[in-house]
Amino acid sequence: MSLLKMAVVGTGALGRHHARILSEFDDVRLVAVADTNPDSGRAVADACGTQWVADARDLLGEIDAVSIVVPTTAHLSVAADFLSRGTATLVEKPLASSVAEAEQLVELSQRHSAVLQVGHIERFNPAMQVARNLCGKPKYIHAERLSPYAFRSTDIGVVLDLMIHDLDLILDLAAAPILSVEAFGVSILGEHEDTAQARIHFEGGCIADVTASRVNPSARRTMQVWSSLGCVDVDFATRKVVAYGPSERLLYGKSPLEKSREPGADVAQLKADIFGKYIEVHEPDVSNADALTAELRSFIECVCGQHRPLVGGLEGLAAMQAADQVLNSLADHQWNGSAHGAVGPFPAVDAQRKLAG
Repeated sequence: MSLLKMAVVGTGALGRHHARILSEFDDVRLVAVADTNPDSGRAVADACGTQWVADARDLLGEIDAVSIVVPTTAHLSVAADFLSRGTATLVEKPLASSVAEAEQLVELSQRHSAVLQVGHIERFNPAMQVARNLCGKPKYIHAERLSPYAFRSTDIGVVLDLMIHDLDLILDLAAAPILSVEAFGVSILGEHEDTAQARIHFEGGCIADVTASRVNPSARRTMQVWSSLGCVDVDFATRKVVAYGPSERLLYGKSPLEKSREPGADVAQLKADIFGKYIEVHEPDVSNADALTAELRSFIECVCGQHRPLVGGLEGLAAMQAADQVLNSLADHQWNGSAHGAVGPFPAVDAQRKLAG
């Protein structure tokens, strides 16, 4: 079987891992890595046993598939060149820096029959894959994605940087159109929002509360999903999944509250029995498989026609549209009446920046 000829565009903090993993696949030939930074490009190329090119356009017509890991503002210009040639393309999340640009990429992929996959890596997180089968039809979802400031992805705000991970997952879980979005956010260190919170109402009654911050003392990536089956807790970082559901004793017998009201009730024992006898606790095994490796393997299988992308262009566009609704609502809920949308909660700092500028 002939090797799939691939390239990686962008050799930054994440792109170098794309290149490393692809260079280790037996069915892939990493033709080149492309980066305008010669130091980074050459270092990654040497480590992966391939060549470096400064201009990604030099690879047009030379490869079967490409992984694009460049700043979000460059997604359209880079990906459009490859999609226009019919080259299968993986674009890191978010698909683009605006809904209009995302729509252009989807249209190009459809017009040229080119596979388009979006790098929403949490879909490939083994914890989410296990939890997905336990969630049932959700009625309430609570997601938090918090991290310290990384000085990366500063060309976009926290909604497109972090929150969009959870927006994609929530859209998949809710499987219903969005009715309304209420959001609020502030910028603290840069030009874009650094923290944001949104409440999303879906047709069918599901409600999602989503919090994202990239100015947090510690990192946390969690989700809680409530349905008629019970509650599922997911920790994406530790890959721990815990499912809580009513036992047959709770469903068909007297509730512990009823029993506590009976003469001589042993309330202490009832407290001890809540989790176990009345609420069943299930902690399934979760694989330690690498999510990025699984994502790239899935992309290769899509290129080879084995299945369609788990997160294709349309799913990536849907996440962008949800993010756009969050950003529009965020702009309507301004801090201190600013005419520029959300600004920092430290007015003196903001005023000093304006004076300094």
